[in-house]
Amino acid sequence: MSYEAIRLDIDTSSHVATITLNRPDKLNSFTRAMHRELSDALDQVEKSGVRALVLTGAGRGFCAGQDLADLDFTPGATADLGEPIEAHFNPLIRRLQALPLPVIAAVNGTAAGAGANVALACDLVLAARSASFIQAFVKIGLVPDSGGTWFLPQRVGMARALGLAITGDKLSAEKAESWGMIWQVLDDAELSAAAAKLAAQLAQQPTRAIAAIKRAMRAGNAQSLDRQLDLERDLQRELGASHDYTEGVQAFVEKRAPRFEGR
Repeated sequence: MSYEAIRLDIDTSSHVATITLNRPDKLNSFTRAMHRELSDALDQVEKSGVRALVLTGAGRGFCAGQDLADLDFTPGATADLGEPIEAHFNPLIRRLQALPLPVIAAVNGTAAGAGANVALACDLVLAARSASFIQAFVKIGLVPDSGGTWFLPQRVGMARALGLAITGDKLSAEKAESWGMIWQVLDDAELSAAAAKLAAQLAQQPTRAIAAIKRAMRAGNAQSLDRQLDLERDLQRELGASHDYTEGVQAFVEKRAPRFEGR
């Protein structure tokens, strides 16, 4: 499948894939066609066997959320805003969360509406110093979607989450970092290289263990301590039979760097 609204780069030497949202004239806002291309690109990423993914945007913005021009605003028509959420945004958020490899968002500019929450759905968020996050939904009479009402209270607490959602105010990258909403802020010129370097480092780590960490951390938000302890036991049992566990222990004993293979 050829892409117009995104770019996909798969580097087999570093085992890193990069997906770039590529509608810079529209601040990389989502259309149905862009969703279809992104879904196919994620298929290709999973099939390729890469061990880390970077998601970023072209131009001066990361993503401005839904392209309203892609919706039907015919006078007198009633728009079903739940349809694009059910068909596209919710599957995307679930998929980013469930991918069995580390996913890094490199937020190069404005991340607004669903675009902000797509970034938060990634495992680690790096942001350019000039970047910002905006829960813009209230400005047009809507509620944060694409996981916004779930991610925000967990990341920044209820008071700050409500403040961001109710006011729709812009949050700077530096404040997002200080609030614990994102992982790291970098100078604009350093963002791309830093994201690539981090992805390459993570691609050399035990990928199955990273996938298990993602699963366990997210499960912990929705279940009791007893169930979480059982999950940790079960995951540890599975990982104990992996190649990378054996390699990690052997490398420790031999006082050398481990050579993980993601299996």
